[in-house]
Amino acid sequence: MKHKKLKPIPEFKNEQEEFEFWSTHDFTDYLDLSQAKQASFPNLKLSTKTISLRLTQSLLEDLKIMANKRDVPYQSLMKIILTEAVKNDHV
Repeated sequence: MKHKKLKPIPEFKNEQEEFEFWSTHDFTDYLDLSQAKQASFPNLKLSTKTISLRLTQSLLEDLKIMANKRDVPYQSLMKIILTEAVKNDHV
C-alpha cells in the first residue's frame, strides 16, 4: 500500500487561527492515522459551573429522600435526573 506524502502542520499564532485552519482543512492530509495510538485519560474531569437554584422545601425534601434511597448525594441525583431528561428530551 502506497502512503501519500503528508503536508506539514503550520505554526499557529493562537487558538482561533488554529480553529479556523482545521475548520477548513482535512486533517488526514496532515496526519498518518496508521501511526495513531489509543489514548486514555482516566483523571479527566468535565468542567462544571456552580449555579444557584431555588426549589420549594417540599421538592428539596423529596429529592433528598429519593437520593437517600439510592445512596447518592441529592445534588448528584439532581444531575442524573437532569442529564437523563435532556438526553431523552423530556424537558
